[in-house]
Amino acid sequence: MTAVSGRAERAELEGGARRLILDHAARLLRSNGYHQTSLREIAEAVGIRKASLYHHFRSKEEIVEAVVNDGVRLVLETVLYALEVAGEATPRQRLKAAIAAHLTALHGHSDYTCASIKVFSFGENPTPESVRRTRRAYDDLWRALVEELATAGVLATDIAPERLRLFLLGAMNGSVDWYREGRFDIAQLAGELAALVAPAEES
Repeated sequence: MTAVSGRAERAELEGGARRLILDHAARLLRSNGYHQTSLREIAEAVGIRKASLYHHFRSKEEIVEAVVNDGVRLVLETVLYALEVAGEATPRQRLKAAIAAHLTALHGHSDYTCASIKVFSFGENPTPESVRRTRRAYDDLWRALVEELATAGVLATDIAPERLRLFLLGAMNGSVDWYREGRFDIAQLAGELAALVAPAEES
């Protein structure tokens, strides 16, 4: 084995260990929240000593930061792709596609995405700039989409766009408390929520 291939193999192993730690951390954060999830619990779930975590992460906050950012990015990328596919569809169709994509990502990668919703703060520590930046990117995506609907004149009357954006995100993220696979159909939920926000004109 050459020195280069040896380094590559070590990097791959370290990357796999890092992802395993994040997978277990996401599951625990989803179930228990920030305060009730400890480094010891994460280490025990992975099957390593607590001290071994420090080979990959400097602190609990760094682990939580990575989990939250991964969760938000998963949803962001899924919604961006859905809007790209929707292309020149009507504003209502684009809204429905974005809602369906958000719900699909939220429940398809549930540990990471649900953890990113449940972990609202980092305890006594300030929210890391990377988390604020990632969340702002997703907020801006929905701000632009709602503005698109407002410009097209298809929003329900007397709804302020910014409050509507907050309502939409709150409604979608709140589904972590009641959505169960097989009980609800995401496409149908997306259509119903889109109809509340941008009702079709009566014929």
